[in-house]
Amino acid sequence: MKGIVFTEFLDLVENKFGLAMVDKIIHESNLEANGVYTAVGTYKFSDMLQLLQHLSANTNISIDDLLLVYAEHFFSVLAQSYPGLIDSYKDPIEMLASIENHIHIEVRKIYPDAELPTFEVLEKTDKSLIMIYKSSRAMHYFGLGLMNKTFEHFNATATIELEKIKEDGTEVKFIIKQD
Repeated sequence: MKGIVFTEFLDLVENKFGLAMVDKIIHESNLEANGVYTAVGTYKFSDMLQLLQHLSANTNISIDDLLLVYAEHFFSVLAQSYPGLIDSYKDPIEMLASIENHIHIEVRKIYPDAELPTFEVLEKTDKSLIMIYKSSRAMHYFGLGLMNKTFEHFNATATIELEKIKEDGTEVKFIIKQD
């Protein structure tokens, strides 16, 4: 997992819960990187999972809800860092439908060894999209948060349903209907 995911997560934890919480979750975890991350480094997903689990335990906020909030923060970081990528789209459905064939290609140019989920578009209209998310990491709520922010970015609203294809969340169907 790329370091930017860790550095931005810890920044968010500090902003929302304070530096003491960052210190607490790092010390409660058995992290391979010892809680030291750089934006360009590559780290074990197990480190992120431990940080999320300890933050959840210390805040009584579910991991899924934490991933939603984090994704919204992360979208803002991406929009600031790579405005041309997002601004090349006219609407949220078009942007989401191009995750696999454009956005992930651009991400791999910056982070060639990034382990990204796949998004298979099953059906697309001007106002709806059905996609299958597949990842060895069950972070579909992170994807959901990014989708929510995508609609917000385009001043649009949508109903997004999740259907777990695999119970562990490594394969999920997103059914998106723009209002």
